[in-house]
Amino acid sequence: MTSPDSEPGIIAVDWGTSSFRAYRLGREGEILDRRSSGAGILRVAEGGFPAALQAEIGAWLEADATALVMMSGMIGSRQGWMEVAYRDCPCDLTGLTSGLQRLDWPGAEVWIVPGLIDRTTPGLPDVMRGEETQVFGALPEMPGESGLICLPGTHSKWVTVSGGTIAGFATYMTGEVYDLLQGHSILGRLMTAAPAGPDEWFAEGVARGASDTALLRLLFSARSRVLDGQMPDSAARGYLSGLLIGHEIAAALKAFGEKPAEVVLLGAPALAKLYEAAARQLDCPVRLVSDDVVAGGLFRLAKRFGKT
Repeated sequence: MTSPDSEPGIIAVDWGTSSFRAYRLGREGEILDRRSSGAGILRVAEGGFPAALQAEIGAWLEADATALVMMSGMIGSRQGWMEVAYRDCPCDLTGLTSGLQRLDWPGAEVWIVPGLIDRTTPGLPDVMRGEETQVFGALPEMPGESGLICLPGTHSKWVTVSGGTIAGFATYMTGEVYDLLQGHSILGRLMTAAPAGPDEWFAEGVARGASDTALLRLLFSARSRVLDGQMPDSAARGYLSGLLIGHEIAAALKAFGEKPAEVVLLGAPALAKLYEAAARQLDCPVRLVSDDVVAGGLFRLAKRFGKT
């Protein structure tokens, strides 16, 4: 039997489309060190993943040559280092662990976490990579490991969990649509550089976005209200953000079918704060959890895998 002192260390890696995060973990899963960079998979040249990983965590591996590297996120996608097949929902920690794939890399023992696919809605399959690991990291903080989790982002995920199992999820392209509209449509022509914040104009956008008015009609009001003098140029960006986030939250809560006791928010602090403000405005209790829980999720997978 392996003694505690001889157990390998764990390096948890969350490697996404536009960013890289890594954590050096202690024997109980505590974060001993961390690093992050903009070296997402789309910024790595073809064939460059081995060198990129060495550049990011090489110093940790020099200090612990036996360290186990657990990676999640888009690194396991078709555009990543090695494509790892999706696991079907519903899926618990054991089911996700059974889909782990070992990577052939001489630098260390490396395993990549599979993503999940949800086929429960006919004709609307949904997929995720990386968020499932964050969810499993957050579950110990949720009563009965059950509830509703929102992961805001370019493609926001709303995940239903029950008894430690991811029962299903839905993706909303809110962040990407916002970027397209404010950067590449006529709506952005009147906008100032002021970033969106949880102000009165954001709140008005939330209220309108959550209404029954068609979203495609509402979106143009981010321009027409400025032209009509009802809203200053500086408010248009926040108002547009409110429209989209309000619409997303209202749609997700309606799909959930009942008012949740609370929604757990996992995401970058600035964006999570906008979602928190919008959810509270719509009378939905929320609790913010750091997205560093991805490290805990990777540690739990390693433990279930019998690697620690």
